[in-house]
Amino acid sequence: MENKFNILFEDNQIIVVEKPQNIPSQGDSSGDENMLDMVKAYIKEKYNKPGNVYCGLVHRLDRPTGGVMVFAKTSKSASRLSEQFKTDDVHKTYFAVIVGTPKVKKGHLLHYLKKDEKNNMVEIVPQSTVGAKRAELDYEVLEEENGYSLVKINLITGRSHQARVQMKSLGTPIYGDVKYGGKNAQTGLLNLYAVQLTFDHPVTKDHMRFICYPPEQAKMWNLFNLEKYLLVK
Repeated sequence: MENKFNILFEDNQIIVVEKPQNIPSQGDSSGDENMLDMVKAYIKEKYNKPGNVYCGLVHRLDRPTGGVMVFAKTSKSASRLSEQFKTDDVHKTYFAVIVGTPKVKKGHLLHYLKKDEKNNMVEIVPQSTVGAKRAELDYEVLEEENGYSLVKINLITGRSHQARVQMKSLGTPIYGDVKYGGKNAQTGLLNLYAVQLTFDHPVTKDHMRFICYPPEQAKMWNLFNLEKYLLVK
């Protein structure tokens, strides 16, 4: 079976992969192929495992977002990784191409978000709203080119559609974001990518850092020198 995803690292406890864009992290109502099932199928075939295969989903990327994901191959590792995500010991770095440039080029955003499950839309709401969830991120404009900006986003929380909604709140929607971009975004691949993930290995405790780049065929990324900002810590 040919894999539809890149494997960045694998041992007997974890597997780190690059999730392609427009594939769900896990099964949903669409019934479409999803990363969790794909990784399970890969493990089952590679190791010729009978019966059900364990694969722990410890975090998610939104369907339109591609990039680094880690899955656990044992329940012990799943528990330990999940705890790291809860305690913010995992660092998630995204790159985005946005339309325009924020007035403040480096900042911290704190909002409360609520998701409407029926239409799969997230909006910023008052803190007192029932079901509202705290959403925080740091962002920094790295480059500007032809009316677009390359932005580094460090998610502090991991809410659904978080980066998309919060960047829109600045009047700078993510390029290609039809759902939240309004008139300023153009149809195509969402220019939001999980480019770096750092965490401690759940068993060895080694500090691990993984990097991947957006697909080269997505032309808007080619306006910017991405490697310049990823090859330094």
